[in-house]
This record gives sequence, C-alpha cells and structure tokens, in this order.
Amino acid sequence: MSDDGGTDVAGRHEAGGDVVGVVEQISVYPVKSLAGRTVAAVEVEDAGLRGDRAYTVVDADSGERVTLKTTPQLHAIVPTGDTEADTTTVTGVLGRPVRLAPSAGGPQVDAAAVHLVSREAIDRAAAGDVPEGCSADDPRANLLLHLTGAGDERGWVGRRLQVGAAELQVVRTPKHCLGVYAEVRTPGRVAAGDAVRLLG
Repeated sequence: MSDDGGTDVAGRHEAGGDVVGVVEQISVYPVKSLAGRTVAAVEVEDAGLRGDRAYTVVDADSGERVTLKTTPQLHAIVPTGDTEADTTTVTGVLGRPVRLAPSAGGPQVDAAAVHLVSREAIDRAAAGDVPEGCSADDPRANLLLHLTGAGDERGWVGRRLQVGAAELQVVRTPKHCLGVYAEVRTPGRVAAGDAVRLLG
C-alpha cells in the first residue's frame, strides 16, 4: 500500500477491494433485439442500465414480439431514440408493419440486469477459444471491460463487484454467449474509464 492510502502496484485498494480492470465501453440497447448505442456514462438502476431494453418490437397486427432469434436482420438497425422514426425504419427493413411497445415491468433483459464481458474474452473467442455452448458472435453486453493481469470474469460468479458508483452481484455465466450476468445490489453512475473492483 502506498503511503497516501491509494492503490499499490498489485492493484489492491484499502477500502474497495482488488482492482481487476476498467470499464472500456458502455452499451445501452434502447430497443430489445436492435443494435446498441455507446454512451460515455449511464445510471445503473435496480433493474439495469437506464434506458436499456425499454422497448420491444411487436407485430402491428398480431401483437406478438419480434425477436432477434427469428428475425436476425434486427441486429443491424441502430435506434435513434425517436420512437416514430425507429418504427418506420424497422417496418421498412422487415417489410411488414411493426410497432415499438414500451417494455412492461422494466427492461426486457434475458437473464439478469447487467451483462458484462471482457475484451480479453472476446479476443480469446476470436482466436478460437470459445467456451462450450457459447457463440463467438457479438455478446451484446452492457459493459465491456479491460481486465488487468491474467483475469477471467468467469471466476467472479458468486462475488460482488464495485463498478463506478454501482455495486453488482455476479450471478452466473450465460449459456450461449461470453461474459457474466450480474444483478444490481447498489444503484449508481458508471462511466467509461471507471475502475472495476472485486469485493467479497
């Protein structure tokens, strides 16, 4: 520990646990199944990132959800935040009428409030080291991290993380993509460049 009580060369912080990385990029997906938008900072709320998966695409006639699994071309559409304009764009791409419906009960996340993935996991996957059952495709994670040392986020399951002002509980690894899922223990602001600390 340095004399001023800061972080020593090993990355251990006196009050905040081990520094295991930094936030490289933050992505919010305003419309579920559409492309994400990169933001410099975001408020992480109990249910996830503010504005994340706030809308879903539904068929204008049947009211059924239109998902990435059945309609992969959604992945390439970048939402503008203008619901009317985005509806027009999605309708044009799909060639059938759809509407954007507000997500009932909060963000329509698949498994947990926050999806984190490390740059290192993506690089390993690109080199052919893909965990069994996972896809090396874009993991569509909220927080892209750059890890220090030889870290691997899969070892964080069951642990707590301090990311910016938010505290997360890592709950499990995804079944079909890279990274880890986490629930929010303490809401707070997270910005690109914030330290990621592994707590108890």
